[in-house]
Amino acid sequence: MIIVQFSPPNAGEKVCASLIRRRIFVIVIKAMGDVALDTLMSDFLQKSGGVAVIDGGLATELERYGADLNDPLWSAKCLLTSTHLIRQVHLDYLEAGADIIITASYQATIQGFEAKGYSPEDGESMLRKSVEIAHEARDIYYERCLESSSDCDCSNDGRVLKHRPILVAASVGSYGAYLADGSEYSGDYGDAMDLEFLKGFHRRRVQVLAESGADLIAFEAVPNKLEAQAFAELLEEGIIRIPAWFAFNSKDGVNVVSGDSMAECAAIADSCNKVVAVGINCTPPTFITALISTIKKATTKPILIYPNSGETYDAQRKQWVKNSGVPDEDFVSYVNTWCEMGASLIGGCCRTTPDTIRTIYRALPTRSGSSN
Repeated sequence: MIIVQFSPPNAGEKVCASLIRRRIFVIVIKAMGDVALDTLMSDFLQKSGGVAVIDGGLATELERYGADLNDPLWSAKCLLTSTHLIRQVHLDYLEAGADIIITASYQATIQGFEAKGYSPEDGESMLRKSVEIAHEARDIYYERCLESSSDCDCSNDGRVLKHRPILVAASVGSYGAYLADGSEYSGDYGDAMDLEFLKGFHRRRVQVLAESGADLIAFEAVPNKLEAQAFAELLEEGIIRIPAWFAFNSKDGVNVVSGDSMAECAAIADSCNKVVAVGINCTPPTFITALISTIKKATTKPILIYPNSGETYDAQRKQWVKNSGVPDEDFVSYVNTWCEMGASLIGGCCRTTPDTIRTIYRALPTRSGSSN
C-alpha cells in the first residue's frame, strides 16, 4: 500500500524538520510483495501537474563551487570531504524547480571506498550519508517555503518556493563508473564479464541505499543489456523494497552505448514490476526524440528524460571539450516536443545547471496553473 499525503502544519503549530517531512509531504511505502509499487510514480506525477522536473548535473555544479573531483570516486569524494557542498547543490536545484533530487552516490560503491582504504562499514555509511544529505536539503527547502510570504512559483529573486511533493532518488551508477576507465561510456566490460558477477558487485550497495530512506532507486547511465538484466534481477530478489527507474545512455540515438538494442534494454526494464519509469540520461539532447519513439514501443511506463548538455566528454583526458554543447535556450526548446511525445519526467545530466532546470520548470505549461 502506498499513501501519498500533502498536509501543511496547522496555524500556530511548532515547525521543525521532522514535522515538515511528516506533514508537508509524506510517502509511506508499506511493501506487500509488489502490490501498488507502480502507483508511486503515477500519484507523484498527478500531484506534479502531469510532468515532474528532475534536477541537473551534480558533479559539475560541485566543481563550480570549488570541489576537486579528480578522483576515482568523482562526486562521491565529497561525501568524505564536502557534504555541505552536496547539500547546497541539492538546495539550488530545489529552488530552481526540481521535484526530484538525485543523491551523490552515482560513483559511490563499497568496493570504491575500500580501494581508498576505508572499511566496508565505512562505505555503507557513506552510501547512507548520500541519502541523509538529500533529506536535509529537502527539509531546509520546506522550511524556506514556510518562511516565504506566499506559496508561489517564483520569489522576487527568482527562486521557486512552492509547497510540493519532492522525491529523493538514490543514484546507482554502472560497474563501468566504478572502474573510472571510460567503460561506462562504452559498456565494454570484456568477454569474461557475467551476470552473477554484476549482481554480486551491486547487491549490497543497492540494498543499503534502499534501506536508507530514499523514495526510489535511480539506475543511471546503464550502458548494456547485461547490466540492465543484473539490475532487474536484483530488484526481483525481494531484498529491495522500494521502486526504481532505469535510465540508459546512448551515443548514436539508436542503441545504448555498448551497441545493444535500446528496445531490448527498455523491455528488460519494463518486465520488472518494481520499475516505475524508463528512459534516457547522459545523452545529447539531439538524440532524445528518436530514443523516446524507440522506448515507447517497449514500455507503457512513464518515460524519463534527463540529457547532458550535449558537450563532448573526453574520457581519456577526463575533461569536457569546450564549446561543444547546446545552450540552455536550445536545450529547453526540445522540452515541449519531448512532453508531446510522452515524456513525463524531464531534467538534466552532466553540465546542465540550476539555470537549465529553472528554464525547464518555467517552460512547462502545467506549472503555470497547477496546484500541487
